[in-house]
Amino acid sequence: MLIVGAIAAGYAWHEGRSWRPDEAVWPDQGALIGAADGAVDFGTLAGLGAQFVYLEASDGAGRKDVGFAQNFARARRSGLAVGAAHRFDPCAVADGQSANFVTMVPRDESLLPPAILLESTADDCPSRVSDAAVQSELTTLVNQIEAHSGKPAILAPVEAFENAYAPSRRFDRQLWLTRSWFEPDYAIRPWLMWTANKWYKTEAAHEPLRWVVVRP
Repeated sequence: MLIVGAIAAGYAWHEGRSWRPDEAVWPDQGALIGAADGAVDFGTLAGLGAQFVYLEASDGAGRKDVGFAQNFARARRSGLAVGAAHRFDPCAVADGQSANFVTMVPRDESLLPPAILLESTADDCPSRVSDAAVQSELTTLVNQIEAHSGKPAILAPVEAFENAYAPSRRFDRQLWLTRSWFEPDYAIRPWLMWTANKWYKTEAAHEPLRWVVVRP
């Protein structure tokens, strides 16, 4: 029975990697692309039905996706709407993080609203950082990124970050939540965007992509 169960689980996992929400219900679909995803064929991605991509531009105060500019140009040429994302580091002050984002992302009115990925908590910091400090630096970062982009930011907390700092309650911003295969319900307000499959397997890339939909 254990072998049968393992086979069934493996089949479900394989099938789940190719799943994405029904386009008839969720017409606005796209992907979140970062350095770990390797080379992406944006033309193929558009052909599969993507209308947009978010590209990870910066991570904390010093890490960058060196492929951002190239991906930006290729995505634009493929007719995709493009947005830029920054991964928030709860261990670093906001000034360095916003400077990192600004050096990577041009001021461009045609860009989608910037996204701030909230995936790590202060539990990962080498020295203790209080919840109040994390919330204060995030507030500053949101303001600084919005000042650069000229648009309200979208906040993208994973469930652990939401549980720790409740950004859906503290910030009046659109939300981007993550839960593969099932609609997320861990924020206190309705979300705008949903990473519906973190392991979406597609011919547009060698590595699985994070497939994202917008609430209709």
